[in-house]
Order: sequence, then C-alpha cells, then structure tokens
Amino acid sequence: MPASSTAPASVADTALAHHVRQGLSHTPKTLSSMYFYDDEGSRLFQQIMQLPEYYPTRTELGIFTGQKAEISQALRPAGNKPFRLLELGAGDGLKTKVLLRHLLEQRAAFTYEPVDISGGALAGLAESLQRELPQLQVEPIETDYFSALAEVRQDAAPKAVLFLGSNIGNFLPDDRQQFLRQLSSHLAPADRLLIGFDLQKDPRLIRAAYDDSQGVTAAFNLNLFTRLNRELGADFDLKHWAHYTDYDPLSGAVRSFLVSRRAQTVHFTALDFSVPFAAWEVIHTENSYKFTRPQIEELAAAADLQVVAFFTDERQYFADVVLAPVQ
Repeated sequence: MPASSTAPASVADTALAHHVRQGLSHTPKTLSSMYFYDDEGSRLFQQIMQLPEYYPTRTELGIFTGQKAEISQALRPAGNKPFRLLELGAGDGLKTKVLLRHLLEQRAAFTYEPVDISGGALAGLAESLQRELPQLQVEPIETDYFSALAEVRQDAAPKAVLFLGSNIGNFLPDDRQQFLRQLSSHLAPADRLLIGFDLQKDPRLIRAAYDDSQGVTAAFNLNLFTRLNRELGADFDLKHWAHYTDYDPLSGAVRSFLVSRRAQTVHFTALDFSVPFAAWEVIHTENSYKFTRPQIEELAAAADLQVVAFFTDERQYFADVVLAPVQ
C-alpha cells in the first residue's frame, strides 16, 4: 500500500525505502545485495573472506602478491605522471594494499581514492592505511558506484580504476554491459581499468563458496532483515527465514535467496507498508556470475574496451583483467 502522510519523510523518502517498496511489490520479490553492506554487513563479509570455502579473496590476493610489479606497470600512465587510483567498493583494502606498497616503493606519484557505501568500512580502511602506509595520500569517498563514476568524469587527470573481488559478477547481464559502457565513456585514452572476474570452474566448489558450513554467509544475508527492522521499522522474525543458494553452470550464475519458512506478513511501521509472504516464498537478493575468457573479451569489446593484460592464478580460478579504451 502507498505510504501514508504520517510516515516520516526522512525515512519514507530514502533510497532504501523506495527500493524496498518496489522490490517487495514485484513477483518474484527482490531486494538488492547492495543493501547488505551496512557496518555489520561489512563486518560479516570480512569474516566470509576468511572462510576455507571462499576462494575468491585469497586467490585474487595471490595474484596481486605474485604479480604486483606487472599489474602496477599495466596501470600506471607513461612517464611516471601523477595519477588517481580510484577503487570502487574498496572494503578493507586487503588486496589493494599489496599494490599500494609496491607503488610507493617505486616512488609513483598518485593519490588513492577508496570508494565504499559503508562509512564504517572506509573509516576502518583509512585508519589502517594511516598506520601501515603513513606516506600514502588517501582521499576516501563514501558513495555508491555510480556517484563515483560521476567523480571520475569530472577529473581530467590520468586515472586507474579498480573494481576488484568479482563485484562485476553481481550485475545482471544487461546492467553489467550498461555499467561497463558508462564507465568506459568516462575514461580517457591513457586511463586504465582493472576488473576482477571469478572464472568458471567445478560447480561444486563454486556453490560451497556461497553456502559455507559455518553459516556465516547465511548470517550475512539475513542481516539485511536486521537492517530493515532497524531503519524502516520492519518486524522480520529471523527464525522464520532461511538463506538458500544455487549455482547454474549453464548461465554461470550463483543465485541467492531469502526463504520464508511459513506464511507470514511483514509490517514496515515507518512506511505504513505491509507485505504478505506465502510459505516457502523467496526474496531474490543476489546474482554472482562466473566468466570465461572469451566472455570477458566480448564484454569488453561491447563497451569499447580492449584487454591489455590478463593476470590469473595457476589453477585459473580467478582473473584480474586490465582494460583500456579502444583507440
């Protein structure tokens, strides 16, 4: 139902409120994984990255550690010109710190600009960078990816843009292509873009990474309801919900859901909005696509980008791909 005039404007008019209204009015119901990352969500994701089943983080870290010189060379502008190193969705900067240390050792002239929607995550990153790399110039940006793209567009200085962790896999195919085209349109010929791609592999290994035996991934997904309870006055009872994940090797998509264990109605008191759920009805929260090298090359070409370097691990589980605008 529409929000009543008594709903607080500061709550009812937020992006989160509009998203919830729209997503939970659809069939099937949906909520975006971008809202997983409040401060608690970011903390839980840090735990996920340490899990034995979750290979992407440690594999990409291995790529950065073993090939940092080559990656640095592929990203830096010619002639050691000053440049901006902009990272979309920086998180804790675990992998990026390897590159940052190497750039500082090479006396590269650059400013690091981490971008994240979680102020807590950015504050933690800035604090750790100040402690570990005090000579580094850091300018944190608390915003979403698309606002960061606008920031990229406004500055004519050479740029290297990082989009790590296979975040590109969270976009639906059409949205992914649109995102890449938009990003590409803001890049000058000398700019570089590095994107992390999780590669297709044993389907059982992939599924386990998104449904760990300790239940941390389930807690991460269910924390979305805790956030909605806190910020929108919802009354989700977490014991009546479950997390479920599957992987389709034909499409390369991991799909995540929150499943209603019984028939129930959830009320959002701050929005004067109620949502009925049938028993075992799902809310689709996330896709995480896995790629092949030909698919990556096709994605790049459709966005007027070309692959200039392809860094992968010995098992070919993951790839960090450096792209440049087509001349």
